[in-house]
Amino acid sequence: MSRYSRITGTGSYLPPRRLTNAELAAELAAKGVETSDEWIVERTGIRARHFAAPDVSCSDLGLEAAKHALEAAGLQASDIDLIIVATSTPDMVFPSAACILQNKLGIAGCPAFDVQAVCSGFVYALTVADAMIKTGSASKALVIGAEVFSRILDFSDRTTCVLFGDGAGAVVLEESDTPGILASDLHADGKHVGILCVPGHVSGGKVLGDPLLKMDGQAVFKLAVGVLESAARATLTKANLTDADIDWLIPHQANIRIMQSTAKKLKLPLDKLIVTVDQHGNTSAASIPLALDASVRSGKIKKGDTLMLEGVGGGFTWGAVLLKY
Repeated sequence: MSRYSRITGTGSYLPPRRLTNAELAAELAAKGVETSDEWIVERTGIRARHFAAPDVSCSDLGLEAAKHALEAAGLQASDIDLIIVATSTPDMVFPSAACILQNKLGIAGCPAFDVQAVCSGFVYALTVADAMIKTGSASKALVIGAEVFSRILDFSDRTTCVLFGDGAGAVVLEESDTPGILASDLHADGKHVGILCVPGHVSGGKVLGDPLLKMDGQAVFKLAVGVLESAARATLTKANLTDADIDWLIPHQANIRIMQSTAKKLKLPLDKLIVTVDQHGNTSAASIPLALDASVRSGKIKKGDTLMLEGVGGGFTWGAVLLKY
């Protein structure tokens, strides 16, 4: 009998502190940085984001999202035999956020590790979990995207500090005898390292280089639109499906212009595009599972719907996963 994997539960968590554009603009003005709600909305579609408190870590956010996903799946933490956390902002250099989160769940023994593909991280992690389930290495996996990007933002750079937020999303992926994840397509191109990066590193007890996010927005935009369409089409081809078979497009929530452009290239009406960037900002690896959970819990996404998940991020990495929910 063929082994497949299906999402059986979703969960998410946003830190309580919510900042509207106007509130963020007021805080930045006090530091001599000018921006406005109109400026941010026009360029990005973002209206608000959430920031974690100083004592809240990546694994703390991931833990809450994981608990909600487990509850939705009707499982206990002890049922899980694989944990993968997609993050670029882990609690520490090592051990992984996944190992720390495993301990917070009160379980031990199952493999737990992080995947670092920045904003494509959840798509990468979901693909890895699917492969491990299909080969019999796991049967019930927690796949989590969790980020505290507020920790790596340069609040003197208005072109980047207004874009990002903190949060976590999670899914339970279980072994099934009917297909759930239909196909995936992952890529990377390291020659684009410089257009989106945090170039600092730890050495000799000091942070060397710049530990804050740097981005060439125009270069990222141009790359993102092209690779998101190609990854989606490659994934559809692998599954022997077409654009018309997609019920919902859930792209990485980075910029409304990129998201709408991708939908149009796939000949999808904009009412099939899941949008949470306006309320969450760019939460990197957390953005897709956050958007998925919000849409499931609102009743927008229903059992049997065909979903296209796709992400693009620093690395440069990109990819897509097509699944039957």
